[in-house]
Amino acid sequence: QVQLVESGGGLVQPGGSLRLSCAASGSIFSINDMGWYRQAPGKQRELVASIARFGMTNYADSVKGRFTISRDNAKNTVWLQMNSLEPEDTAVYYCNAVVFRCQACKSVDHWGQGTQVTVSS
Repeated sequence: QVQLVESGGGLVQPGGSLRLSCAASGSIFSINDMGWYRQAPGKQRELVASIARFGMTNYADSVKGRFTISRDNAKNTVWLQMNSLEPEDTAVYYCNAVVFRCQACKSVDHWGQGTQVTVSS
């Protein structure tokens, strides 16, 4: 089994910052892409940012220049630094990891339980 545990959400005023963390544990051989998605009420889940194993990053246009994704492969951990937060960033944020449980295994998508981020004055 593989578990993804997220932390760092909360309530913040517009213009403020939050840092989300996600640690993967369990039966892991290696992790390919890791990423953060979000889902606001009444909307579909969308990609916020992703990072490949060797560091290539991808961001949604709406967060470019404000959010930064990073990871530590030795710790199977990914972070999302969110600056200049806007009310439109309010959503449940989910961590995602593409996990190989053995060298010859197929990769499997795993998801965290989600953490609420609310941007409001």
